Amino acid sequence: MFSKKIAVDLGTANSLVYVSGKGIVLREPTVVAVSIDDEKVVSVGIEARDMLGKTPENIVATRPLKNGVIADYATTEALLRYFINKVTGNSRLTKPDVIISIPGGATSVEARAVLEAAYSAGAKNAYLIPEPLAAAIGAGLPVSEPSGNMIVNIGGGTTEIAIVSLYGMVVHGSVRVGGNTLDEAISLYIRRKYNLIIGDNTAERVKIEVGAALPLSKEKQLEVKGRDSVSGFPKTINISSSEIVACLSQSLSQIGMSIKNVLERTPPELSSDIVDKGIVLSGGTALLQNLDKHVTQFTGVPVHISDDPLLCVVKGLGKALENFDIFSRSMIKR
Repeated sequence: MFSKKIAVDLGTANSLVYVSGKGIVLREPTVVAVSIDDEKVVSVGIEARDMLGKTPENIVATRPLKNGVIADYATTEALLRYFINKVTGNSRLTKPDVIISIPGGATSVEARAVLEAAYSAGAKNAYLIPEPLAAAIGAGLPVSEPSGNMIVNIGGGTTEIAIVSLYGMVVHGSVRVGGNTLDEAISLYIRRKYNLIIGDNTAERVKIEVGAALPLSKEKQLEVKGRDSVSGFPKTINISSSEIVACLSQSLSQIGMSIKNVLERTPPELSSDIVDKGIVLSGGTALLQNLDKHVTQFTGVPVHISDDPLLCVVKGLGKALENFDIFSRSMIKR
């Protein structure tokens, strides 16, 4: 009996699972709720995310990955086991082969922690692929050719930047700024200016609905509800898109500087390819309004947003899974 082949895009904010022959079968927030009394997993994914900031004292809802790497080993193992069981069924006869994405700059210790978590969760064989390489494959860039392809994958915890050529990363850079950093910047700004305390989910909604990297042609407004930090009572305010543009500028400048740093370290032969082809943005944060224009202003290089930026990494992992022999040279294994 053939073992199932599974690919997991293990992200800081969201995780996606691809099964060979079926495609993307699962998409859940990377959140686990654990009971403090007996350290048992109460819920995972969407159900656990809805518990964030709302749990009683005996339950803690956490994100087990910080900046793309494992912050809580036991919880990450429980998360992987949940994904494997959900797509293979608890009564599986054979263990699956699993491919997982990791940050391009992950240390050997961090990579080993992910592999160990995968084996403990029930994998027969586990392999790792650097996230920017998987994103480049998923975005449809010609990674097999001897030419430069620049991918900027902006996830929840990190921004991964890489020049990809001949199935590998020639130059790589990363900065621990991502969607969660932007949410935190919004929360801090609203607290300082309006004395209003808001939750993570509310900050994310503000970013999605009125957030932008550059001023919008038409100003947007959003009603935001939270708790007054002075009186402690519920309070509602209106916030504009121009305010969010201003409060996100510092974090976005860090991303821009990291992209410039990678461009400066790129071999001249590949630099000319990037000027012709442009930079490709992937990851959920690539959907922030006007981000492509902001990066173009910063670098002077044309920028394109990939189709389905949220799915680039998992699609790339899926292609690697279906063409294992071709991409095996790019994988990390135990």
